[in-house]
Amino acid sequence: MSTYIVVVDDEPHVEDMFKQHFRRDLRSGRFVMEFALSAPAALEKVKAIPDPSLILILSDVNMPGMTGLEMLPKVKAERPNVPVIMITAYGDETTRTRATELGAAGLLSKPIDFGVLRQEFDERLERAA
Repeated sequence: MSTYIVVVDDEPHVEDMFKQHFRRDLRSGRFVMEFALSAPAALEKVKAIPDPSLILILSDVNMPGMTGLEMLPKVKAERPNVPVIMITAYGDETTRTRATELGAAGLLSKPIDFGVLRQEFDERLERAA
């Protein structure tokens, strides 16, 4: 059974950046990363991945159409046990508080610290094993 992490960001280069940073993990099959360029596309991916394979969702806060914060309660309703970490270029206290109130497991600021993110992945993978 594969383990999935979903990354949601409207910037197309984000997929390449994540694939570059986690290339060894992806090649070895340690986990699979699914990418969505919008919140609605992410919700479809989340519905399609079987339980308990989905272990983490990473979502940008600011996206056109449905924002990450608007998506958060919808994804938590669909998958209440899957942690969602929000990513933002604007890590202000208002955004952090709102994300927490809506059920986010955390908030990372851009530029992303991939060392911190790797630790998060490792913890989630250990729990899923």
